[in-house]
Parts: sequence; structure tokens; C-alpha cells
Amino acid sequence: METNRQLKNLLGIARRAGKLDLGGEAVKQSVRRRRAKLVLLSADLSQRTAGAVCSEAEHAGVRAAPLPFGMDEVEAALGKRAGVIAVNDEGFARALQKLLSAPDRGGTNL
Repeated sequence: METNRQLKNLLGIARRAGKLDLGGEAVKQSVRRRRAKLVLLSADLSQRTAGAVCSEAEHAGVRAAPLPFGMDEVEAALGKRAGVIAVNDEGFARALQKLLSAPDRGGTNL
């Protein structure tokens, strides 16, 4: 799907720009320090990890959104396997949210 490719490309650009934190603990720290603007969860993330990260994000007022693909595809896009991603830049966060809510997502509401 075109939007998935765009999401992966944008995540790769954000990673190269140093605007992402990857992995559960790094993301929780980013949320606690108020750097995270958006938290992304891979489709195959465990319920336990997703719950802990979402709770932390909710407490800090940071939006958490599911990705339409799993950790293997995150690894292909970013060069590191991660199920949880913190986006630490407002511009990247807005662009990613726009792609995640795009009409061609098949009606997925986030």
C-alpha cells in the first residue's frame, strides 16, 4: 500500500534526523521528559508492553497511535528492530498522524 511506504520513508527520514527514540524504555523516558510528541506502536507489539507505554503516554498527554505494520517492517525502515517509537519533533509527528489517518488506510480510525 502506498501510504505504508510513505510512513516507512518518513520514519526513516526522522530516524536519520535524530528525532526518534526506539524501544520501550527509551520511549517511556522520552514521554516522561516531555520530548515525545507522538508514540507509535507496531502492529505485533505485546499487549503488556502496549498497555504500559500507552498508560505512560496518556498520563503525559501524548497521543499513542498504532502502526499498520509490525516490527520486521519497522526494522527494514529504520535499521533497528523496535515495537515502540517516540517521535520527538512536532513536524514529523503531524506528518505521520496525517498519513496514519489518510482515507486510503481502509477506514482505520485512530
